[in-house]
Amino acid sequence: MISRRQFFRFIGGLGALSASTAAYGFGEPLLRLRVARYDITPLRWPANFQLKIAVIADLHACDPWMSLERIEGIVERTNALGADIIVMLGDYVAGHRRVTRYIPASEWAPVLAGLRAPLGVHAILGNHDWWEDKAVQREGQGPTIARRALEAAGIPVYENDAQRLTKGGRPFWLAGLGDQLAYVPARRFRPVRRIGVDDLAATLAKVTDDAPVILLAHEPDIAARVPARVALQLSGHTHGGQVRLLGWSPVSPSGPKLVYGHIRVNCDIVISGGLGCSIMPFRFGVPPEIVLVTLGGASSAAA
Repeated sequence: MISRRQFFRFIGGLGALSASTAAYGFGEPLLRLRVARYDITPLRWPANFQLKIAVIADLHACDPWMSLERIEGIVERTNALGADIIVMLGDYVAGHRRVTRYIPASEWAPVLAGLRAPLGVHAILGNHDWWEDKAVQREGQGPTIARRALEAAGIPVYENDAQRLTKGGRPFWLAGLGDQLAYVPARRFRPVRRIGVDDLAATLAKVTDDAPVILLAHEPDIAARVPARVALQLSGHTHGGQVRLLGWSPVSPSGPKLVYGHIRVNCDIVISGGLGCSIMPFRFGVPPEIVLVTLGGASSAAA
């Protein structure tokens, strides 16, 4: 089976076969940005409780593909959606080497601090936020540079934690899972007993009543273990396959079933196509997107 990295190496050679297709694919990360809208009433969510959630995933900050100016535009457009709450699903750090500059966390985090929502802005980390922190990989412990920068900017970062929030007197829980692939690179330095820092049981144990639960998990892979007690799982990581042809993604790091969009395993899951790129700055058929999920009420189609 072809790997994700091998597939994008193949994509990189498309110029020899079709210059126009390659040019479109390399231009799409810069030129297009859409809002993907989902109107969902999960089984464990009250039908008369409307909550609008704006989702930002997989920024991968770097020049020229995800510049500070582009992040500022994403912040502005996200704020304009009028969501009740904004969640960020990780991978703020660049995930490939074809860049002119890696943007440090000290620069991108203050830009994200411009996000505004009545119920706040909440974040988890992704695998690249762990992988690109060489000191953390060598020492085998955090916190990562990305986490420190987000918290310094006033954005709480959830790692196997949960918080009870309310809208109009109606309670719900926001739970954030630790990254499932955090210490993959650490295997170069020493034996690693466990590559993830995720603890689903400990996270959900912090939910102390029967209010509905929204789970943030960077990789959707955890889906089969998420109990039906959770109303909604929000994930990124896959970039929608980064290449999508007629609704089909040739490769995905989380497998063929957990690629993109609204699906159901044990609970409702929305997987964002994300905003940046990994392996290679190339997207085709899955433009960068901000996600707006409306629970318990209607919203319009993607635009």
